[in-house]
Amino acid sequence: MSVARTAVLHATGGPEAIAWEDRPLPAPGPGEVLLRHHAIGVNYIDIYHRSGLYPLSLPSGLGSEGAGVIEAVGEGVEHVAPGDRVAYAGGPLGAYAEARVMPAAPLVKLPDAISFEEAAAVMLKGLTVHYLFRRTVPIRPGDTVLFLPAAGGTGLIACQWARSEGIRLIGAAGGAAKCALAREHGAAETIDMRTQDLAAEARRLTGGRGVDVVMDGVGRDSFIASLDALRPLGTMISFGNASGKVEPFDIGLLAAKGSLMLTRPTLFTHIADPAVLRRMAAELFEKVISGAIRPRIDQRRPLAEAAAAHRALEARATTGATVLLP
Repeated sequence: MSVARTAVLHATGGPEAIAWEDRPLPAPGPGEVLLRHHAIGVNYIDIYHRSGLYPLSLPSGLGSEGAGVIEAVGEGVEHVAPGDRVAYAGGPLGAYAEARVMPAAPLVKLPDAISFEEAAAVMLKGLTVHYLFRRTVPIRPGDTVLFLPAAGGTGLIACQWARSEGIRLIGAAGGAAKCALAREHGAAETIDMRTQDLAAEARRLTGGRGVDVVMDGVGRDSFIASLDALRPLGTMISFGNASGKVEPFDIGLLAAKGSLMLTRPTLFTHIADPAVLRRMAAELFEKVISGAIRPRIDQRRPLAEAAAAHRALEARATTGATVLLP
């Protein structure tokens, strides 16, 4: 039986909590595959799991996104076969590994036109953008969306997605360089969260009206300002906690600020049905192959440097996507 170098959490904590073990690779059981990774995506949700913000049953694997080649399949697996190039976002944690045995259901076939690194950079982030723009609230060409943070892996995909569909996206990011990067990728305007007032600038850019939708992945530090950036009857999509968990608040605040709507979705609810996942992935891949979305990978690290990748992401010292290479 072969083994694979695998990240394991025996306790939650800082990046130093990531331990490494040589884990055996048994033959896949019914509904499972043996997958050899070629690239692994790093996402902020990995930090939530590692830190304990999202509780885990320990010991646990780490990582939700990867791409590679199937080496073996178990009984009953029909939609993928040995030798297939595949990618995934979701399923049991454990992507930080050279290879793994995992359920086949989260896997989608990867078109030859998309590299393993591109897939590891776009699956979780791109599917997140898909559900934000197409499955949460109706967003039409000409609508104005405020997106933050706009210069990370998810934000840069969102900028491109909005541009491809005629949606005006105002991107908020930390610093002039990150704002310029967001504009380069399709943001119509940007707000520098280090030097400008988020809500006041969003209202100025909309002639005092406010934006139709806010997509906020920052969380605690921007929550109230994001609500204040909305027009009456606007929608706040709080989809991440990069700055920490949003504090409890009086629901009456939504009424006082203009009968606002608020939702806190997760990608994994949207892709729980494998048939829905495959449709979403096909639409995402179509945008990548057409060139409407070009995944930007600014950080490539060996798998063994996962802790350093987490430190950089937490320090907001990254742009675009980070991938780990086994």
